[in-house]
Amino acid sequence: MVWLLIIVIVGLVFAPVMWLKPSPAQQRMGKLRTAARQADVAVRLESPPLHGAGGPMAAYRWSYPQQHPGPDFVLVRDEAASASLKSFREGWRWRVEPLRPLPAEAVERLEDALASLPGDALVLESASHALTLWWEESLSVEALSLLLARLTALRDVLSGRPDRPGPDRPGRDRPRREARTPLMPR
Repeated sequence: MVWLLIIVIVGLVFAPVMWLKPSPAQQRMGKLRTAARQADVAVRLESPPLHGAGGPMAAYRWSYPQQHPGPDFVLVRDEAASASLKSFREGWRWRVEPLRPLPAEAVERLEDALASLPGDALVLESASHALTLWWEESLSVEALSLLLARLTALRDVLSGRPDRPGPDRPGRDRPRREARTPLMPR
């Protein structure tokens, strides 16, 4: 009877520790996120730019260089998009279309990247600062390396093609402001 009591007490001590142990799915996601960070991809849990999103999703973000921002667009998988949105290619719709047309090389890379995305990838967004993929992290670490390479190549071809050129970027003529000295009363 004493042995049974000892086993129950030891079980009660170690039960909370077992609950804290990550599940196999959590371990796989941890490996995916580590591999992404090693490839200079930022990973966060954020709400995707979807109407009525069910909660945060993994957002993998490829930053554009500060001097070479990217275009603004949002592509949504058909399952998460309204039928009234303009179709881009089979399975994807524009939620926000780029203001300036993308060059042929960029469209080719974009189509290649979209074709390689797993079925749980719902949104691909480009803003002036980064290219972001929202997905449920279903791939293995080995398959992720191919996806990272394709999206890095897409980021590189989109870099330097902003929709709204800024003051330090080509395409916008802005006169320089002259330094003014305040008028001082005599």
